[in-house]
Amino acid sequence: MTTRPAPTPLLVACALGIERLALRSGGGRGAGRPGAGGGPVTVLRTGMGPQAAERAVTRMLAGPALRDAAVVATGFCAGLAPGMHPGDLVVAEETRDPRGATPCVGTELLVKELVRAVPGRTVHTGPLTGSDHVVRGHERADLLATGAIAVDMESAATLHSAVRTGARPVAAVRVVVDAPEHELVRIGTVRGGISAFRVLRAVLPAFFEWHRSLLLPRR
Repeated sequence: MTTRPAPTPLLVACALGIERLALRSGGGRGAGRPGAGGGPVTVLRTGMGPQAAERAVTRMLAGPALRDAAVVATGFCAGLAPGMHPGDLVVAEETRDPRGATPCVGTELLVKELVRAVPGRTVHTGPLTGSDHVVRGHERADLLATGAIAVDMESAATLHSAVRTGARPVAAVRVVVDAPEHELVRIGTVRGGISAFRVLRAVLPAFFEWHRSLLLPRR
């Protein structure tokens, strides 16, 4: 009798409490609960900023339960390209920070599943760059000139930490909460924030399908 290997776990990392609330209210599993692929799914709030993300992800992946986990970085981001709107989705082809680039796995599948999960929303693909602060004004144009299409503070650190601790599939999916024509300010951005929150609530099924595809035998 052949014993099947244990299903690979999935770690979904976000920075903020409101992001974790969106994921959980949209059907997120608690720690150790199975996802569509059969493996346990953990939704981790890392805290804001690259250093917090690096610490939290490294600590989680050091434990035996998540040592071999696939990792998805998610949450909100700032769009860099003209024409982006709050509620648009960004699927990273790679994440970038001063330490280099981390390639993402299964980008095309994620795009397909996100289109299915959130019909009518625009999905952008390209490099996702990291920052240690909220990007505003001319910084957007400077980052866009590097080829990046969006920026956030945690994805690059999350994926860099994930692959540094061991070979594993990684991906990053972000929801645009502000963009060049819709720059985030504290007052007057409620509508864009609500739109992004609703989209983030709907993305988990796409993550589960991505995770399930990693478990399928290769032909």
